[in-house]
Amino acid sequence: MPMTVTQIKERSRSLSEVFIDFAFAFVLYKGELRHYGLREGEEISEETYHAILEDVLPRRAKLRCMNLLKSRDYTVSQLRRKLEQGGYPEKVIGEALDYVASYHYLDDERYALEYIDSCQETRSRRRMEQDLISKGIPRDTVEAAFEKWEARGGVQDEGAMIAELLRKRHYDPETADLSEKRRVYAFLFRKGYAPEQIARAMR
Repeated sequence: MPMTVTQIKERSRSLSEVFIDFAFAFVLYKGELRHYGLREGEEISEETYHAILEDVLPRRAKLRCMNLLKSRDYTVSQLRRKLEQGGYPEKVIGEALDYVASYHYLDDERYALEYIDSCQETRSRRRMEQDLISKGIPRDTVEAAFEKWEARGGVQDEGAMIAELLRKRHYDPETADLSEKRRVYAFLFRKGYAPEQIARAMR
């Protein structure tokens, strides 16, 4: 069945969005448009369509992932969002993510473990869990990372962490009025500390 390029919409100086039969199809560089001879109102052959979806875009998406991962670690969810923002079709995104995961460049549990290692002295466990889940890491993966961290000797003294925060805020239970106590309690609760630990430390 013939397909028609119904619109080519400029996304940036170098990129254009291509619509086929009035539906968004993919994003191409302007040089790629010229190479494949794509023009508004003209048909696109099945051969060209499949070459773009099965060769051009997967190769570019994999390279995009690798370039992003050179500078820092990403979760699967974060990398997926980057590719979606780039206009890559879902099939191409899945292929690119599978590719980088197969080389262990993408590992949510490793990301979570490194995050716990770097934040264990300044953030409560609950806060770290919330942060990691908000980054798109599944809860069971976060729990597995904490289990691995604990198995290798990881431990937190949240009571001492709360006490240090109280010291920095010059909190004195003997002189603090009810209003100050409420503000301090709310501050510590937002940081993810358990109510009973906060109450104990504030006494």
